[in-house]
Amino acid sequence: MRVSTKICIALFAFAGIFDLVAVTSRTFSDWFIDHIFPVFPGVYGRLTSLVPFSVGEWMVVLAIALLALFLVLILLLVFLHRRQGYRHFVLRYVRFLVWASCLVFLEMSMTCVVLYHATPLEEDLSGYGKTYDLEDLTNLRDALVKKCNTMAAQMPRDADGTIITGSGKEMQEEARAAVQNLSTEFPRLSGFQVRPKPMYFSWLMCQGYMQGYYFPFSMEANYNDLMEVMNKPFTMCHEISHTHGYLFEDEANLLGYLACVESDDPVFRYSGYLGILNYVNNDFYAAVSRDEYESHVAVSDLVWTDAEFVSSDTWDQVEEASPLETETVHEAADTSLDVTLKANGVSSGKLSYTHVVGLLLMYYDGDLSAFE
Repeated sequence: MRVSTKICIALFAFAGIFDLVAVTSRTFSDWFIDHIFPVFPGVYGRLTSLVPFSVGEWMVVLAIALLALFLVLILLLVFLHRRQGYRHFVLRYVRFLVWASCLVFLEMSMTCVVLYHATPLEEDLSGYGKTYDLEDLTNLRDALVKKCNTMAAQMPRDADGTIITGSGKEMQEEARAAVQNLSTEFPRLSGFQVRPKPMYFSWLMCQGYMQGYYFPFSMEANYNDLMEVMNKPFTMCHEISHTHGYLFEDEANLLGYLACVESDDPVFRYSGYLGILNYVNNDFYAAVSRDEYESHVAVSDLVWTDAEFVSSDTWDQVEEASPLETETVHEAADTSLDVTLKANGVSSGKLSYTHVVGLLLMYYDGDLSAFE
């Protein structure tokens, strides 16, 4: 057996054992995240942040191209199987793919799998272990809606009513600063802040109804550049928090929200409130009758406009330019996300995003003075 083959098998075995230990030992996962994981954003993330485009996005494209080439080579092998040189070339290519898979498997173990098995963020919140009722949810919802309505009326806007914001680069830098500022409360967020990057294939993210994406194998925080601008600050901060080991979506939602609302930039603060509005409002709507819902303060039309995911004009451009059906992409994205989360121990799958409401109740623990 070749030495390279033995090394590859050893790395696969190490990754498998690592995953097993991470899954069965919260103590190990916590230790790894606190002491080893910061090397990835601090070194690898620092390098990929120097590149102006999403490295992870193009790594995915490269992986698809390599797999497509593999299928072509296998088909050609059927016709050229007697040519010894070609058989050797295919064998070397297969070895390359195995090695690439080995390295990806190893890195995913240390930058993704282990993160799902650490101590949940909720255990650090003041309200952890307490029970909250409909009154608590109602108070949170009404305070949030009033805050959004007030901020919507205060935002600087152009003649078309669009909120005036800084450039993309300015928002990226503010997002990095906002997460760094939050590290005084959540120390794991300290260290190097990766640069959030827009996705080239943002049209595909629109069709998947995705605002952002964390690439663990490139340690990057990426966002949909075609979505409406008020979604971007919250999404940037959300995705950056993933690069610090907070992989659960509800935790990243909470941290993205807190980073925004504690920023000095009013656009970021408003984006933070908008980022959690749907989760809180939808939970309240589902918990009460329609008459009860309508008796409470209403979300203003201006707020709903600001919270829009993608404008109608952008949707028309996406639908016209995309070779894929939006429904197909959306279903595939939903299924992939749900399966990935459940495979990593998140039993609620994509519904875990909505758990941020519970975290908010625990974080504020009845003190809603921050919304005043």
